[in-house]
Amino acid sequence: MQNILLLGAGRSASSLITYLKNHAEAENWHIKIGDFDLRLAQDKAGNHPNTSFVQFDILNEIQTKDEIAKADLVISMLPARFHPKVASACVDLGKHMVTASYNSPDVEDLSDIAKSKNIIILMECGLDPGIDHMTAMEAMDNIREKGGKLTSFKSYTGGLVAPESDNNPWHYKFTWNPRNVVLAGQGTAQFIRNGKYKYIPYHKLFTRYETIEVNGLGDFEGYPNRNSLQYRSIYGIEEIPTLIRGTFRKAGFCDAWNVFVQLGVTDDSYKMEGLSNMSKRDFINAFLPYNKTEAVEDKLCFNLKIKRDSETFKKIEWLGIFEDKKVPITKGSPAEVMQAIMEEKMSLDLGDKDMIVMQHQFEYELGDKKYRLDSSIVSKGDDQMETAMSKTVGWPLGIAVKNILNDTIKLRGVQIPIKKEIYEPILKELNSLGIHFNENTEELKD
Repeated sequence: MQNILLLGAGRSASSLITYLKNHAEAENWHIKIGDFDLRLAQDKAGNHPNTSFVQFDILNEIQTKDEIAKADLVISMLPARFHPKVASACVDLGKHMVTASYNSPDVEDLSDIAKSKNIIILMECGLDPGIDHMTAMEAMDNIREKGGKLTSFKSYTGGLVAPESDNNPWHYKFTWNPRNVVLAGQGTAQFIRNGKYKYIPYHKLFTRYETIEVNGLGDFEGYPNRNSLQYRSIYGIEEIPTLIRGTFRKAGFCDAWNVFVQLGVTDDSYKMEGLSNMSKRDFINAFLPYNKTEAVEDKLCFNLKIKRDSETFKKIEWLGIFEDKKVPITKGSPAEVMQAIMEEKMSLDLGDKDMIVMQHQFEYELGDKKYRLDSSIVSKGDDQMETAMSKTVGWPLGIAVKNILNDTIKLRGVQIPIKKEIYEPILKELNSLGIHFNENTEELKD
């Protein structure tokens, strides 16, 4: 029997755990689920005969090494900051590791040692990053195999609310970690367009979005995220004139979110004083100039240059930030207060469904002609547990685990899923599960 250790049993692990349980008997797996919250680990393990659970603390080095030593493969669904610690222990003990989170220099430095221990540390094997890499590389490999030359690649992904559950003016609800949503875009976005390097600092990011149509769903806003430039070398497209990776939101979101960025209420670098006595109205007013008589609403509109009857103001007002009700938390940063306020209004309701939208846009030259290839995935969740986000993050991980333990994936060292040996079996099984791209190719005329 092969032993799988899953660290982290939060919402995003639900579909992964279901996948592992469904394959456990046929594959002869035992799955141990570890989480700091013992009840959560126990709940996710359930009564399945091939599962067990444990209260797990990654900061307990003795326990970490002991649990990893008993596993054949470790899946880390812990917060990203803990992955280097898990990866280091896996390398020391000669155990495979898989995670959905971004690779990091600390993990990458372990690659040679991992190869010497005959193990794979597979990073970025979820949705974004993950499915985006795999589907992009499959398309680019196909274009190159035909003799085509790639000239532009744009890729956008969004975790959104399904149209039938869209009942608020933001057209958005939390479908993954709310903290990551509040902090999204911090840093400087970096990309290349038509051979020109572009850099967008955080305070300008939500004013620099594109409007992009997705067939059957209408217009979305796409804003650049993180450092797209690094993927030129990762994807083997160093000479490409245009490369942009970004995030999707529904139309109108970015202008409204930019108000909070400009106010400074998405800042996570310090803790606020006086929260225990603050109303939501007081909280927003704390970031506006002092005026003895002017209403908070009018100060915000004047300083942010928005109109009281605008759709942007209506979104902000709907969140309840002008209410005299107490802020939901008594300690925290501005970003943590905003997260708590938003969670009261933007959490999925019972019966709500989420939706994943991903679109790749390729332009390439083949012979003396130019083409554009649009590829898109639209996936809806089943319910609040088996969400589209959970499935598209968890299924690629589960499929990767199966192929690593079956020795179908033989690559070693630190990897991301950009090689055929990894992405082909994963995409093939995802297609059988209903996660597949719809493609449309058209010739471009000068």
